[in-house]
Amino acid sequence: MPNDAKFEQTIHSPLDFSGIGLHSGAEVTMRLVPAPAGSGIVFRRTDLDNFEIPATGRNVAKVSYATSLMRQGVLISTTEHLLSALIGLGVDNVIVEVDNLEVPILDGSARPYVTAMLGAGFKRQRRKREYLRILKEIEVREGSKFIGVYPGEGYSIHYTIDFPEPIGHETFIGDLEAGDYSSLIAPARTFGFREDEPMLRDMGLIRGASDECAIIIGGGEVQNGPLRFGDEFVRHKVLDLIGDLALAGRRIWGRVVAERAGHAMHTALVQRLLRDRSAWELAHRYEEPAAAAEPTTRPIAAATLQPSHA
Repeated sequence: MPNDAKFEQTIHSPLDFSGIGLHSGAEVTMRLVPAPAGSGIVFRRTDLDNFEIPATGRNVAKVSYATSLMRQGVLISTTEHLLSALIGLGVDNVIVEVDNLEVPILDGSARPYVTAMLGAGFKRQRRKREYLRILKEIEVREGSKFIGVYPGEGYSIHYTIDFPEPIGHETFIGDLEAGDYSSLIAPARTFGFREDEPMLRDMGLIRGASDECAIIIGGGEVQNGPLRFGDEFVRHKVLDLIGDLALAGRRIWGRVVAERAGHAMHTALVQRLLRDRSAWELAHRYEEPAAAAEPTTRPIAAATLQPSHA
């Protein structure tokens, strides 16, 4: 994580983005603006009198193919890639100014956001960062799908997916606290099957989808390769997970395990976690007293990435 992980941080200067929404197909411009310590991540609809929607679990709207937030009937959609980039780089406080109902999809990954933020730099703030320290397990199950969060050091993630070929069975294991988010998670792009396109368009979705913003799979093969990683599909699910769990309002301090989950289950876990106040506490992860070393974490490195294919 950039800068001093003991303290909250924001971006050093405003950053501008423009593009189209993945599902709406609408043109959108977006600006990230530094925010005061303790303010969190807040979306601001500049086209609707600067109406604000905090990025918290209580504002989660109906979730299916993207994670959307709603407050008093005002929507902001497809937030997960941006939220993932912010959490992945340790940005605690920022205002996201958007002039339409959906965050731009850009290249389908979090890399454009990460590149811009790393280029601008970060501003350390005086407030100590609070983590959501997991005290007991919370699980969500739906048939063969599963996600759970457990006590543990760092922010470890174990994610397994199982899709039709050419994806098959892939598993990712790593720890976000190692600070390798920008190189090992952020570049992984969203993906979709060509065979699902008519159904999704009939549902009013993916109107902005193209070969430039998603991995397209059809006829049992990737149609617009090459992949950025051999296991890019599961890495993108991890990217989504980090963004969705950002809606807990703090960075997780614990262990997350997911199998064949998705946005709906990710956000269901957040809401269940926040409802059970005995399952977590707010804590400062890095303390300085007494010759005690900072907690150790297992780094995400090539040896910890364990893709497998059925």
